[in-house]
Amino acid sequence: MRGRRALVLGASSGLGYAIASQLVKEGAKVAICSRDETRIRDAAQRMGATLAVTADLTKPGTTKELVEKIVETMGGVDILVLNTGGPPKGSIERLTAEQWQEGFQSLWMSVVEGLQAALPGMKERHWGRILLVTSVAAREAMPLLTISNGLRAGLMGLVKTVSNEVAEHGITINGVLPGYHGTERLKELGVPEDKNTSAIPARRLGKPEELGALAAFLASEQAGYITGQSIVADGGWMRGF
Repeated sequence: MRGRRALVLGASSGLGYAIASQLVKEGAKVAICSRDETRIRDAAQRMGATLAVTADLTKPGTTKELVEKIVETMGGVDILVLNTGGPPKGSIERLTAEQWQEGFQSLWMSVVEGLQAALPGMKERHWGRILLVTSVAAREAMPLLTISNGLRAGLMGLVKTVSNEVAEHGITINGVLPGYHGTERLKELGVPEDKNTSAIPARRLGKPEELGALAAFLASEQAGYITGQSIVADGGWMRGF
C-alpha cells in the first residue's frame, strides 16, 4: 500500500481512527477529517497522518468539496473510507423531520457525494478502493436506532449497484459492518458492556484495531477480487447469515 493516497472520514476517534492508523502503518499517505479541529489535528499527530481537515459532513456539498481538496493537495484519492457518526436514537414517533434530514445528509448523501467526486480519478488510474463503514444494523435492526437501521440498509444496496458499475475499472467497493466495539459511540448509546458481551458468542467487545486490520486488507492490492460485499465483524452477534 506504500504510496497510495487515502482519505478517511470521521477519523478523530473510534473505528475511523483505527482504520486510518492501520493505513498509515501500511505505508499509505492518509488524510483524515472530522468536524472538531482540535481533535482531528491531535489524531493526525498521534497516528502520523499526512493531512488533517475539518469538515462537517452533515452539511450538503461538504464531502464533495473535501474530496476535491484532497485531490488538489495530495494529487488524488486511491482509497476512500466513508465513515460518519451515528444519528440519534429514537422511535419513529419521536424523531423530528430535522433529525431525519441531518441523518440522511450524514449517512446517505455524504456517501453519494464522496463516490461522485472520487470515482472519475480512480477510473483514470484504473485502480481504487472504496469502503463504507456502516453497522450490523444494516442487516439486523437494533432497538430505537430507527434512522440508522433504515438508511444503512439502503447503503448496502448502493454498494452492490456501484460495485457492478466500476469493477471493470479496477475499482472495488465494499461495506464493513461492525458490531459492538469498544468505542465512545457505544458509551453514547448507554448500553452496559456486560449486557452486550453476554449476547456475543466471542464474549467480548471488538477491538477497533481489529476492524482497522480488516479495512486495510480490503483496501490492499491482494483484495482486488473482493467487491460488492457487506462484511460483518461482530464476534458472532448476528444470528442470520
